[in-house]
Amino acid sequence: MIMKILPILAILLTLGSLAMAADAPATKSVLRHVVAFKFKETATKENITQIENEFRALKTKIPEIKGYEWGLNTSPEKLNKGCTHGFILTFNTEKDRDTYLNHPQHKAFGGLVKTLLDDVFVMDFWTKE
Repeated sequence: MIMKILPILAILLTLGSLAMAADAPATKSVLRHVVAFKFKETATKENITQIENEFRALKTKIPEIKGYEWGLNTSPEKLNKGCTHGFILTFNTEKDRDTYLNHPQHKAFGGLVKTLLDDVFVMDFWTKE
């Protein structure tokens, strides 16, 4: 009798495990938009501070931006190719990122910053664990 119940018990335990796994919260991937700036030698400290402030202000002007972080390069590897400033913007969807890219406030910022940049690097990726 027990030998007949064991296979049924195994099936029930497997189904129970699958049901619990289906109820587990899925990891939410987000779209990261990574930007690195290399400023021209002619850019003044005031120019750079203005760019930092204007970039930060985009978060308040473009609601599709879900997260904004920035900082200065501190890597000892010397592989930054002259870029000193790094920015990471977070979006929930590619549509949100595209809205940001085409937004008049972003276009205006691009017009301002391009006169001060020697180079820029941009990369987007979906997060994974």
